[in-house]
Amino acid sequence: MITFIHGADFHLDAPFSALLPRQAAARREEQRALLDRLADAAEGAQLVFLAGDLLDGERTYYETAQALVRTLGRMRARVFLSPGNHDFYSPRSPWATLSWPGNVHIFRTAQVERVDLPELNCAVYGSAFTAPFRDDSPLAGFAAPRDGRLHFMCVHGDVDGRERYGSIAPQEIAASGLTYLALGHVHAGTGLRYAGDTAWAYPGCPEGRGFDELGEKGVLRGTVGEDSLRCEFVPLAGRRYEILSVDVTGEDPSAALSAALPRGAERDIYRILLTGESALEGLDLAALEELAAPYFYSVSLRDRTRVRRDLWSRAGEDTLTGLFLRELRGRLEAAESDQERERIEKAVRFGLAALENREDCYL
Repeated sequence: MITFIHGADFHLDAPFSALLPRQAAARREEQRALLDRLADAAEGAQLVFLAGDLLDGERTYYETAQALVRTLGRMRARVFLSPGNHDFYSPRSPWATLSWPGNVHIFRTAQVERVDLPELNCAVYGSAFTAPFRDDSPLAGFAAPRDGRLHFMCVHGDVDGRERYGSIAPQEIAASGLTYLALGHVHAGTGLRYAGDTAWAYPGCPEGRGFDELGEKGVLRGTVGEDSLRCEFVPLAGRRYEILSVDVTGEDPSAALSAALPRGAERDIYRILLTGESALEGLDLAALEELAAPYFYSVSLRDRTRVRRDLWSRAGEDTLTGLFLRELRGRLEAAESDQERERIEKAVRFGLAALENREDCYL
């Protein structure tokens, strides 16, 4: 049985431009700590696949380079690294200029390279981006031999993609004869998928860097037996990005926000959307942000509320809207319970939105 770790898209040394400079520097240091958690996750594994964009760009801090060399070197597994579009291989890249430990193999060309591991009865294939774009498929014309071995490939590419990032067709995966295709580039994890008999997956990024990368993030840990292949998600993220919606309708905004604030999110980065109807035309976001700040590492608020309106202001009109409101007001006056009155008021709001062609009716 072979156990492997599959990670990608660490984007070490990302600028984190949306944060304060001191927070951005701290976040880059925290990214380096991801490497230690990766090494911990690799305990007991024989293979580690790092499928590109381990670095965010050409500029690599000295501390990051040293942490990368040190951490990969302390792994007992064989590490295979395929540079991606952000950290493509070139003679000036860290992949060429640093001294890498003996257990680390870096794929350096766009042509597929094979590394045989007879002690594990397997072969590992891979290739590299050698520029920020790649128009060809990393799997073009590839087929692993049927020689009784397990065949793995580690590449950066875009399954069914239309952009210039090594677009891979599902038919190419199915025809590859691979046991497992370890992919990078897509920041959302896919879980284990199949094209023909070939298993493939994106692990997603190991930690979010913005509000387009929400929730828990990590790597995949796979096990391959004679007739089985399983993958499980291993969380690595030290901080999460999350979006929280808070409806302030009928409440004091401060009270509504206080009631909705999560506990245990002090390490996380939140965006809070204030929604619903408010009696105020424009909320005091600075005061509300001050209220929320102690609960998070970083938090920002967005005012998505609309000013509360008098539902019955057009009831006297000689129009379809006036007729609708008079009918519903009669039902409201005859209602015998608070629950029924609440349903009628909601019907009025949605009915007015539909009659006035407002977007509320689609909410």
